[in-house]
Amino acid sequence: MQLKNCDKYKSKPVGRALAAATCALLGVQASDSLANGQPGEWDVETALLVYSETDDRVQAAEPVISATRNFDGERKLNLKLVADTLTGASPSGATPSTLPQTYTSPSGNGNYDVAPGDAPLDDTFKDTRVAVSASWEAPVNRDYAYSVGAYGSREYDYISTAVNTSLSRYLDNKNTTLTGGLSLGIDLVDPVGGAPVGLSRMPINNNKSQAGFDQEFSATRQSDDTKTVVDALFGVTQVINRQMLMQFTYGISYASGYLTDPYKILSVIDDTSGANYGGNLIGADGNSVYVYEQRPDTRLKHSLYWQTKYMLDNGDIMDGSYRFMVDDWGITSHTLDLKYRWRMGKSYLEPHFRYYLQSEADFYKRYLTGSEYNAGAPALTEASADYRLGDMTGLTFGAKWGYRFDNDRELAIRAEYLLQTNDGDQGFGSLAGQDLYPDTSAAWVQLSYSF
Repeated sequence: MQLKNCDKYKSKPVGRALAAATCALLGVQASDSLANGQPGEWDVETALLVYSETDDRVQAAEPVISATRNFDGERKLNLKLVADTLTGASPSGATPSTLPQTYTSPSGNGNYDVAPGDAPLDDTFKDTRVAVSASWEAPVNRDYAYSVGAYGSREYDYISTAVNTSLSRYLDNKNTTLTGGLSLGIDLVDPVGGAPVGLSRMPINNNKSQAGFDQEFSATRQSDDTKTVVDALFGVTQVINRQMLMQFTYGISYASGYLTDPYKILSVIDDTSGANYGGNLIGADGNSVYVYEQRPDTRLKHSLYWQTKYMLDNGDIMDGSYRFMVDDWGITSHTLDLKYRWRMGKSYLEPHFRYYLQSEADFYKRYLTGSEYNAGAPALTEASADYRLGDMTGLTFGAKWGYRFDNDRELAIRAEYLLQTNDGDQGFGSLAGQDLYPDTSAAWVQLSYSF
């Protein structure tokens, strides 16, 4: 139940049961599991995670319960329930300004203001998610095993469903495991206020009649949309010797449909010479111009993953992994993850370090210029100022302490701290004096108990 990537708390969490199911088959979590596998018994894992970003940004609480029922013949049924509660302020994508700024809330029923020089944050952000999943694992015979599973989650504005299956082939007395997995997910996107038309101008109710504003707001909306995600995974796990385990995995993911974040916008900056050079472009109605983002409607991702676990003679465990990802949006990323578990009798201490490096998407733009906006007929077809699609570096430091009462019960606590930095175009004119890429820091604590 580890937090693999805190960005899940800053975007729509689209969970996939495939990753967890296949990783379990590949032995990724083998050293952490307390499951005794006795037929007729339940193995239960519970956890509570509390996550907090600085500057009153996203706050999250996530309780999790996972129960595995063991049957004869190494057959297992796993049931999992997850609940997320998120509150706080979320970056809208707009740029800070030397002047006060007013934005329309996603519902269209109100406005929120941002003071000069402050990062534009939507403080109306809140969400609750409930997710359930089930999986069944069983051997086919001595040399093969399979799993099937299903996943579903519900949020106020998002419904996610998925089914998955995997097949494993054992070789060399089970010292080598070949695994292939496939997952199909279909999501329904129903944003608050409706899905915005990409690159259309955000209407602002400033000295307008309510009827006039409602008409203008409706013109920027489109019907609900869907997203389809197909994931495939192929991996090999090799027992090198009694002390070392190594895993290699290739994953491919194809998403199509509505991939835009309906709550993200871009500022339009005046690039004509004069007193407002580098300031927000002012429309004919006297309001600043902001547009809703637009992303491609397909995305193809490839990933390569390598992991090695090594147990020292004294029982300590070294765990290192590297992941490379590339997609057709122009993003490449590198993730290095290192852990070292010290055995101390019935307890253990596990420091953790993670390094993440990402390049920006082809259509990432911190802002649009007035020339690109082209008086409401944008010269671009896709653009997003979402910092999660920009140049990014992330460092995570943390540690986990655990105590095993016996073979069936363990209590553990993990604490992590993340520092994330972004970089890119520094702007021009008065915009150059603004902090366009503020650092993001977050901390989270997870308490877990297995029995």
